[in-house]
Amino acid sequence: MSLLIQSNLDVVNVGDYLNAVCDRNLAENISRVLYPNDNFFEGKALRLKQEYFLVAASLQDIIRRFKVSKYGTMNSLRCDLSTLSEKVAIQLNDTHPSLAIPELMRILLDIEKLSWEKSWDITKAVCAYTNHTVLPEALERWPVSLLESLLPRHLSIIYEINARHLDQVSKLWPGDIGRLGRMSLVEEHGEKRINMAHLSIVGSHAVNGVAAIHSQIIKDSIFRDFYEMYPERFQNKTNGITPRRWLVLCNPELSDVIEKKLGEEEAWVTDLSRLRGLHAFNEDPSLIEEIIRVKTTNKTKFAQYLKATQNIEINVESMFDCQVKRIHEYKRQLLNILHCITLYNRIKGDPTADIVPRTIMIGGKAAPGYHTAKKIIRLFCNIASVVNNDPAIGNKLKLVFLENYRVSLAEKVIPAVDLSEQISTAGTEASGTGNMKFQLNGALTIGTLDGANVEMREEMGPDNIFIFGKTVEEVVEIRKRGHDPMSFYQSNPELKCALDQIRCGYFNPEEPDLFQDIYDSLVYHDHYLLLADYESYIKCQEQVSNVYRNPLMWSKMVINNIASSGKFSSDRTIGEYASDIWGVEPNTIKLPNPTEPPPFKK
Repeated sequence: MSLLIQSNLDVVNVGDYLNAVCDRNLAENISRVLYPNDNFFEGKALRLKQEYFLVAASLQDIIRRFKVSKYGTMNSLRCDLSTLSEKVAIQLNDTHPSLAIPELMRILLDIEKLSWEKSWDITKAVCAYTNHTVLPEALERWPVSLLESLLPRHLSIIYEINARHLDQVSKLWPGDIGRLGRMSLVEEHGEKRINMAHLSIVGSHAVNGVAAIHSQIIKDSIFRDFYEMYPERFQNKTNGITPRRWLVLCNPELSDVIEKKLGEEEAWVTDLSRLRGLHAFNEDPSLIEEIIRVKTTNKTKFAQYLKATQNIEINVESMFDCQVKRIHEYKRQLLNILHCITLYNRIKGDPTADIVPRTIMIGGKAAPGYHTAKKIIRLFCNIASVVNNDPAIGNKLKLVFLENYRVSLAEKVIPAVDLSEQISTAGTEASGTGNMKFQLNGALTIGTLDGANVEMREEMGPDNIFIFGKTVEEVVEIRKRGHDPMSFYQSNPELKCALDQIRCGYFNPEEPDLFQDIYDSLVYHDHYLLLADYESYIKCQEQVSNVYRNPLMWSKMVINNIASSGKFSSDRTIGEYASDIWGVEPNTIKLPNPTEPPPFKK
């Protein structure tokens, strides 16, 4: 930035003040506000500039550190970059930093003056790629015209990478033109684009998904051709969460209960697998009593917080049913909303019915340009306004949209939740980590066999999780033969009633056509199979209510959930990345406190 300021001053000195200010503003815009990331790709120039800015700055720092690390001084540098991969590992966290591949090639070719072959070997050895989504609309495909105007040298390097890559494909599958098109880094149909996922696979020595089912899906479907070419590169690294933040910090009372019962002072905090020792106490009356007490305390605290921040009163004795995550059609907040309407209609139909009281909370943010996601939020808020002000409903049902959902709010709500909603269409959620956070904090899960839910079920056993809906294989089969959402709409009276209420403006009489597009998308298209899974979901929710009526059974399941959380520690995940991809062995040496002086050495 100092060079930019100096050049601007030089321009000012010759009288072109206006251009100097404009240039300065354009440069600062790149880092003024980080472009929002979501499973919804928009090919905006600002996003591309920011991705390159962060990649270029990081790589310059990496190269500088590598050169001085041998001698610790700029006066004597390590000049041989052939050993870069022995000291440096770059993990491409999805495709957003994938420009690191052509940028590192540019540095090695143009600045370090290495040959193409040497530069490519170094780049592949250094880089590895983690895929985080199977959604086509989320995969980055940058227009060639945009790259040509902003990063022409990088585009020329990508073209050369692609030419050499396709030459290898041709040798392995001679005459297979279709495969060449599918595996090209350059998409030729429509506007010419660069497929950044393909670039990431070709330019990396390892490729992984973030849950077992997700890693299998990318091998079987979206990256099948690449898996057939590079089977040794593909592996799985199931996501994890840090227990230090997501239990010890945010739920200290539960942490104390666990420590007291296991009798191991803080040992489980760095070895979460030790939680399996709680299985032996899942019928211990004293532990069950403590689990219930802690959950009630956390629910009371969160109710007070919600009253203070959103002026909403909730029934602490109700089941806290929560879905917090990005608002997206594949995550199926709309399926949750259909359940909300169904519960409302049942209570209205029979106000004396013995229904388990629920507080249903939805939280999350919508991408700025994602119109449907914003409509989903508005629909839920409109329904909440009707339900929460209906005297016939009372404390039996309350709907709450959690405003400005963020980490600090998650730390408050997650310890208080009874039921975690993980209801994405099977085969669409890469992994999820919210499911793990809720499990660790004693919430039971209602979900599909998607993402890490599958492994959670394997760890805890099928009797400790509420599973519903179509499997990945069933989803594929339905789409292959053709999905008919209208048949579900016409054959299920409760579903038809809920959808008709959305269509006719029951929850928004002043704007009756406001949610017509949501109705149309479900009844005539239903890409994410909400209507196909509705009946199974409703029946599973009834099962949830029946178990919740039995506090002892519910608490036993809670203990089994917590005891089965060990696999989902980020310590395990990072250890696997280190040993399987980065080529380093993890250790448990504690880092020094940065605020304390280093120990004195004689």
